[in-house]
Amino acid sequence: MRDLRIVFMGTPDFAVAILDALVKATYNVVGVITAPDKPAGRGRKIQESAVKKYALENNLTILQPTNLKSEDFIKELQNLNVNLQIVVAFRMLPKVVWQMPKYGTFNLHASLLPDYRGAAPINWALINGESKTGVTTFFIDEKIDTGNIILQEEVSISDTEIVGELHDKLMHLGSKLVVKTVEQIQLNTVKTVKQHEIKEKPAPKIFSNTCKINWNDSLNNIYNLIRGLNPYPAAWTTLVSNNEVIKVKIYNIQKEIENHQYKPGTLINTKNEIKVAVNGGYIKIESLQLSGKRRMDSKSLLNGYTFLENTIMQ
Repeated sequence: MRDLRIVFMGTPDFAVAILDALVKATYNVVGVITAPDKPAGRGRKIQESAVKKYALENNLTILQPTNLKSEDFIKELQNLNVNLQIVVAFRMLPKVVWQMPKYGTFNLHASLLPDYRGAAPINWALINGESKTGVTTFFIDEKIDTGNIILQEEVSISDTEIVGELHDKLMHLGSKLVVKTVEQIQLNTVKTVKQHEIKEKPAPKIFSNTCKINWNDSLNNIYNLIRGLNPYPAAWTTLVSNNEVIKVKIYNIQKEIENHQYKPGTLINTKNEIKVAVNGGYIKIESLQLSGKRRMDSKSLLNGYTFLENTIMQ
């Protein structure tokens, strides 16, 4: 059995669950590499990454390099005598770093590779209306998410699932898969599979324009976009009422299949509900956030807000 000295690399909450699983499985995590502290929020207070907070609580050695190629960082890493590196939701590593450990550097990716290579695989699986996804561990190579696959685990996606729920499901699934992968590396029983090349389903970073709703799109496409961005970063639209234009984020919704004569984007509201007409039916909005206000359910908003006639979403 191999004596492992592990360095873990990650930044967000998703990575914390995996690091916690390794610690609880009593693996020897000799160092944690995470993003440098940075100002965030309205007060621009210095924020530590979720992984750093966890590492501090568990007395783990922390490195926060700004430059992964710097001589100082490389020396610090070499001094840890690392022989296995695990990467979860971190940035691209230079070759000098991922080639360093004797037993390699592997990554956990939240998709069934080679599908959804890129920064936002969980969002895009939902946006594209997939019925299944999963998690993959693979050895890192020179390209992004292309290395030889170690293990995969598949999971189904329900019609009503939102990205927040799928994120948590894959986080727990990924924790188990990483521990299983480390077990195989420790026992030297790993058998990798080369990724086959198929017509790629990309998972690029999500930007603000990605999140804008096109009300002329199909009912299903709009529905999938909104749930694929709920709760973060949230799909958005503009509410146009007379000369007033308000940015609106939309969260929980239902879809209603129905033939109607309304123009796409037409807002239909009663005392209890808000619906937007689209091609083939309606998007019923259950919770939303008007610019400058807190997120609330539709009934609460309708208690204190009156939509004028001819109000549209665009």
